[in-house]
Amino acid sequence: MPHLARGDARLYYEDDGDGPAILMTHGFVASTGMWDGQVTAFRDAYRLVRWDMRGHGRTECPDDPSAYGQDITVADMVAILDHLEIDQAIIVGHSLGGFMSLRFNVMHPDRVKALVLQGCGPGYRSDTSRAKWNERVDGRAKTILEEGYKALGGAAEVPVSLQRSSQELAYAAKGILAQVDAKVIDSLPGISVPTLVIIGAGDDYYLQGSDYMASRIPGADHIVVPDAGHGVNVDQPEIVNNAFAEFFAKVG
Repeated sequence: MPHLARGDARLYYEDDGDGPAILMTHGFVASTGMWDGQVTAFRDAYRLVRWDMRGHGRTECPDDPSAYGQDITVADMVAILDHLEIDQAIIVGHSLGGFMSLRFNVMHPDRVKALVLQGCGPGYRSDTSRAKWNERVDGRAKTILEEGYKALGGAAEVPVSLQRSSQELAYAAKGILAQVDAKVIDSLPGISVPTLVIIGAGDDYYLQGSDYMASRIPGADHIVVPDAGHGVNVDQPEIVNNAFAEFFAKVG
């Protein structure tokens, strides 16, 4: 299985297909497997690179909270693209992966051909709102450590998940899921690449954030998928794949 060494961490990734590059990032308490349906659908026409964030899936990370962070995650994304000699890609992300895709665009807009933001929000501008979110994150981290990630139940991102360590997942919560600033939400009006915002109609927690992003990102496409929850691409793969195909064709 392919891994990329990043200091003491070993990032797991998969590289399938040939054609325009697509970098796919999963959500919190998910892993590369959540994109199986999209890899099968698009591998004949696109190069799909998916990876496991630190604390998730088959990625191996040191037992050190300082090894986890949003900017570290962005640097990991850059390292994978560099390793695979990909200059520019369509950046696709689900939930936390969608937020990190937006942060990637803030820091490396020259590497972004287009954005697909699935079931995610743009973070918070106010310190108070970030503090409330981070209290919730602390609760998730505590539950994971004491009872395991399956105890999150409906709070887990998607049913397709492979996890190694409760400790690493808790570090990921505190280091990556926790909100640190307003860079992402402030960046929305300046996004200049084609953007697809897609969400399940039953994804109640993120519907407002999805609407907000679609209204702030110039020219963004916005699709609300019926009969789908947070893991919209898993719940309704045919609808999502059709939406992706139309968007990818438009991007060129």
